[in-house]
Amino acid sequence: MLLAGIIVFITISLLLFLLSMIWPPDSPWSPWWRTNKKIAEAIITSAKITKDDFIYDLGCGDGTLLITAGKQIRARGVGVEIDPARVLVARLRVLGGKLRGRVVIKRGDLFKENISEASVVVVYLVPKTLRRLENKFRTELREGTRVVSFVYPIEYFPEVASDKKNQVYVYAVAKKSRISSDKKL
Repeated sequence: MLLAGIIVFITISLLLFLLSMIWPPDSPWSPWWRTNKKIAEAIITSAKITKDDFIYDLGCGDGTLLITAGKQIRARGVGVEIDPARVLVARLRVLGGKLRGRVVIKRGDLFKENISEASVVVVYLVPKTLRRLENKFRTELREGTRVVSFVYPIEYFPEVASDKKNQVYVYAVAKKSRISSDKKL
């Protein structure tokens, strides 16, 4: 009985993993499409990330971007991931890379995480999720904060740089409109 349960679990897990390879771009959920080291380096270069930046990687997966930035340029950052298995893998990779204190991996919902201290936010999320993040970005991020999207462009901020070959798009948070306190209601 236990063996049958294990086989069913492994089969379902394998099928979900295979499904994530062909995930529809307008799905409300973001599949696990891993960012490799080459893409992480393209993101670092395109966004001009330095050791003085504080990076938030929303949906960080196994932490490749943050680990690469931490090792290569000594950048600091926080990865937010909801999947406990990916969080465990990312945390182990951070420990193995001797980046403890420089890179933190949090298990949580990217919509609930306060990202206001970021100078760079990196996302590899489907268009529907990117649209849902617009209000969060506009309310929590300072003007000029760089938002980097891999694969899917963002339409609500001005593009400031890109690497079309690697599908890396860099945006700057536009000035927020303010309601004048002089207006009488």
